[in-house]
Amino acid sequence: MVREPLDNSAPTHLPVVVAEEEIDGCWVVRARGDLDSDTVDPLFIAMWQAVAGHEVVVLDASAITFADSSFLSLILEVHQRTELRIAAPGTALTRLLRTAGVDRVLRIHPTLDAALAAPPAASS
Repeated sequence: MVREPLDNSAPTHLPVVVAEEEIDGCWVVRARGDLDSDTVDPLFIAMWQAVAGHEVVVLDASAITFADSSFLSLILEVHQRTELRIAAPGTALTRLLRTAGVDRVLRIHPTLDAALAAPPAASS
């Protein structure tokens, strides 16, 4: 019996940045998948473009399945330059943010709607 090889033509890497759009005056970046030093570049570009043109940037993190220190570094840099809100982080991302201690510094919201409805951060 002859077997045909498995069809591996499906893309192995889906886009990390799913969508970018303005909602209620906030720039929303939707990301997904594993974010590490090999995959974070598209999110890096999207976030820096957002910082350049928007006072409030919301990262919809609901589909992020893994993140490492390169992701943490990116979000901390963005946080220093604009009002960053992180929406709907999953269990793995929440654990990372808590372990790193940045959950006390970043504005984290349980849902995208909550992040969009949040009052502006107090000016320093």
